[in-house]
This record gives sequence, C-alpha cells and structure tokens, in this order.
Amino acid sequence: MLSPQFPDSLTLRWSGGPLRGTALLPASKSESNRALIIQALAGAGTLHNLSEANDTQLMRRLLAHPAATEFDAEDAGTVMRFLTAYLAATDRRALLTGTARMQERPIGVLVDALRQLGAHISYEAREGYPPLRLRGWQPTSGAPLSVRGDISSQFISALMMIGPLLPAGLHLQLTGAIGSRPYILMTAALMRHFGAEVDVQAREVHVAPGPYQPADYTVEADWSAASYWYSLVALAPEGSQLHLPGLRRHSWQGDQAIARLMEPLGVRTEFVADGVMLYQRPAEERAARVAMNFTDCPDLAQTIAVTAAATGVVVDMTGLESLRIKETDRITALQRELAKFGAVLAPAGRDIFQASAPNLHVGGQTVHTYHDHRMAMAFAPLALRGDVTVETPAVVRKSYPFFWEELRQAGFEL
Repeated sequence: MLSPQFPDSLTLRWSGGPLRGTALLPASKSESNRALIIQALAGAGTLHNLSEANDTQLMRRLLAHPAATEFDAEDAGTVMRFLTAYLAATDRRALLTGTARMQERPIGVLVDALRQLGAHISYEAREGYPPLRLRGWQPTSGAPLSVRGDISSQFISALMMIGPLLPAGLHLQLTGAIGSRPYILMTAALMRHFGAEVDVQAREVHVAPGPYQPADYTVEADWSAASYWYSLVALAPEGSQLHLPGLRRHSWQGDQAIARLMEPLGVRTEFVADGVMLYQRPAEERAARVAMNFTDCPDLAQTIAVTAAATGVVVDMTGLESLRIKETDRITALQRELAKFGAVLAPAGRDIFQASAPNLHVGGQTVHTYHDHRMAMAFAPLALRGDVTVETPAVVRKSYPFFWEELRQAGFEL
C-alpha cells in the first residue's frame, strides 16, 4: 500500500483562521467501478471522469487483460466481488486472489449464488473465502435466486450486473435486513443507462435478458470523499465555508446522506450550479444528542463518529453491522483510536453504539490507520483542534490519492 511519495507518517497542523476556498474531490469510486464492469460487458462506450483511486485504476488494469489467467484484486472489495461475477459470467478460467486481509473477507454468499446460476468455482484455500478458482460457466434456466441482503450490497450488485447475460435474465429474492440499498439502486441506474431493463422492488430484483447497449457516461464526484470536508467545516473556526464542485443534487450515491447527517453537527449545505457550498452553522444550532442509522451509508460512520466526538454532540449510531468486514474491523479500530483522544464508541443497547467525548483532548496523538483509507481521512479533521500524526498516510490512495495535497492547499501544515 505504501507509495514512495508518502512518508511513513504525517503530522498535521492547522495554520489558523476560518476554513475557506474550494476543495477538489475525486470521482466516485463506486460509480466508476460499476461503470467499468458494465462498459466491459457492453463492449464499447466512453467513460469520463473516472476515479483516480487505486481501486478503480486496479479494476481498469485487470479488465484490460482479457487473456489473463490470474487476477490479483489486492485489498479492493468491489474489485474482488465484481470480478468474481464478471469472470464467471464471461466463461473465464482464472485464479482470483487478493491480499491477506482480502482472504479473510467472506465471499461464500456470492459464490453460492453464482454456482446456482451455472458457474464452476472452487476455493483454493479456506472454504468461503478467496482465493477463488473459476472453471467455466454453464448458465441455468433462471429460477428465482435467494440471496441474503445483510452481508454486502456488493454481492447483490455483482449479480445484477451480469443479469442481462443470463438466458432468462435474473430474479433475485432478497432475505434478511438489506444494507446499503442506495448502492443497489445506483447499480440499477447505471445498468439502465447502458440499456438494461431492471426493476428493483422492496425484496426482489428483476433483470431482463438482453445485451447492454454501448453508451458514454460521466462519473459524479464522490460524496464519501466530501464527508471529510463536511467534518472539517464542522470543526473549523467560526465563519468557515467551503466550495465542493462536481456534486449533484440528484445523485445516485447513497453517501449524499452526509448533507442531512451533518446538519445537527453544524454544517449547512447549499446546492449551487457546479456543486455544493458548505457553511458552518452557529454553535448554538448544533444538537446535544441525535440518533443516526447507517444501514444505507456505512462508509460515513467513521466520519460521523469522529465529528461527534470533536463537536460534543452525542450520536447514537445504528446500522453498523457491515463495518466488521470492511478493510479492517472498523468498529474496533474506531474504539481504539477514539480512546486516544478521550472519546468513546460504546455499546448502548441492541445494535446501538454511542459516540461521545467525555474528555476530548487533541495534542500530538498518533492515529493508527489499520490499512484503512477511511480511518486516515476520518481522523484528519481533528488536526483543527491540535497536532495529529497519521500513520501510513499512503492508505488514501485507495479512494482519494490527492487528499493530503488538498489539505495543504486548504491551509494545513503537513
């Protein structure tokens, strides 16, 4: 993960005064990776504003080698899951592997579903986990397929995107609690853009058979990346405001929820012609305590937990189940790192975690990132309250490779 242009650690210091100006965001990694898979299945079309994130560039490189027999998804969850379905449905014989951490992330739900659709897939090591050996494809008749919705929406998206290739299309029946539904809707919207017929209901997804149609598409800026700038505005000195270009009012990204979630934490959003303006709300307008559900936007949980601690707002957080199987166990990682600053993420009932800061103090602590890009960027705004050192800052390559340079441009000393 480390890159020569990054040091082993990075100390952040705020230069003082309100936060002002414009921050450049990366393109959406979620949209980019879906668009790359669909474009590969459509066979043509031009994609504009693809993400510079490592995951997206990795996906591009792997898709560019149609004759390859071994694929390394590294630590990229979307790459591993989307490629599993893509390689199976295109009748490839190949080995699909990843990092040690990727080989600890379960994939059995997706493999079981693909087997029922006609894929021949075996496990090279531990049952239910990568590496995977793909041995061909004999599509079945298209009977309804039952898939759990409480593990990862990426499994469902991976299946949806190959649906048009199946002789009878795809009929998914979703069981259990369905997490990250906006990502399922994003997948459906992109599929429709490329000519697929998709119907998403409360617990069923229907995809009609028929080829994708070549099309051009421009990827939106990333709302997940925007969340760190929301946090920065919330923690910055009074009078701070910031321009984030490239975001859309009518977005397919579920993480647009950050605009709503940050209101009680002190940030107002105004949509403008080319993006959004963020304005810091007066301290007296912040909530004392608020409940938030992250089932549909789990990637925002780290940002909110840190912002809550720094602003003194108590946040009761639900919908965090999927955080256990991300790049790291994000709940445990948050608990360990918040504790260094006198903050807590404590169990507060069934499936509830409460973020608060009984004794917040920022002054020279070092944040361990656990090979997780979102840990690095979620904790960076604390530098507005005192010096903070971030270990392995190169982890941001996964989704926002120029994040630290944007912080420098905004007035931080690095």
